[in-house]
Amino acid sequence: MTDHNAAPQPDATSQETASTDGLRLERRGAIAVLTIDNPPANTWHEGSLAALADHLDALAAEPQPPALVITGAGDKFFSAGADLKRFTEGKATALEMATRFGRAFETLSAYPGVTIAAINGYAMGGGLECALACDIRIAEHQAKLALPEAKVGLLPCAGGTQHLPWLVGEGWAKRIILCGERIDAERALGIGLVEELVDAGQALPTALALAEQSGGQSPDALARCKRLIMNARDHGLPHGYRMERELFLELFDTAAPGEGIGAFLDKRPPRWREDPPPGTGDDNRDGDQA
Repeated sequence: MTDHNAAPQPDATSQETASTDGLRLERRGAIAVLTIDNPPANTWHEGSLAALADHLDALAAEPQPPALVITGAGDKFFSAGADLKRFTEGKATALEMATRFGRAFETLSAYPGVTIAAINGYAMGGGLECALACDIRIAEHQAKLALPEAKVGLLPCAGGTQHLPWLVGEGWAKRIILCGERIDAERALGIGLVEELVDAGQALPTALALAEQSGGQSPDALARCKRLIMNARDHGLPHGYRMERELFLELFDTAAPGEGIGAFLDKRPPRWREDPPPGTGDDNRDGDQA
């Protein structure tokens, strides 16, 4: 496991900007933290799914979209998914829920900034699908992960059947979905379902440290890299090679290459987010080189 002793902690600079419909949005500089807060199991409902999509749209519209960390309130649940009682109300309600889940998590998957799921407990059904829609997953030792929909006569309808095989392979995806197998955190790390395993209470600070690390990347380059990585799921290598070159050249219509290469040659940190110039007391970052 990676040592993240220097992981940023909540402090007086944190600013909560929204708390509605079972979600809390908090800004910590260039990082946004979304907390799923719907006790007792942090389940999703129409309001929270709509709020998630709205928050993502607003963050993505910023000139430099922040890194996004998603976690669950409390120390037991990341999210237990949907409230199954909603699916007893008939086909019309099921369609509405599936549509809202789809829009919310497809918007999350397409978000241009880095997204990290800090899995601090049970991630079941739609809770795991939320984590699967993120770029990176950090899990605490006590976390349990599953897509148990088929046990109740349903199926994952928010990307689970599509994202999971890409992360763990067809065999493990079938074992988790078709056999209803619940995965503990150790197994999740071993099969590639999560990227890092940490002690209880450390998922959020670890995710924040990783989000902070991503802040050293050019937002313009980062967004295009995400598009290319996701493109590999849908198209063959020839298309991907061509798209790489096209988006590489597209970067030269932005300030990213000039700032990045100039900073490298000047032996200074790049200023992607209009940071104050050196000497103001606000730019103390180390100058890691490419």
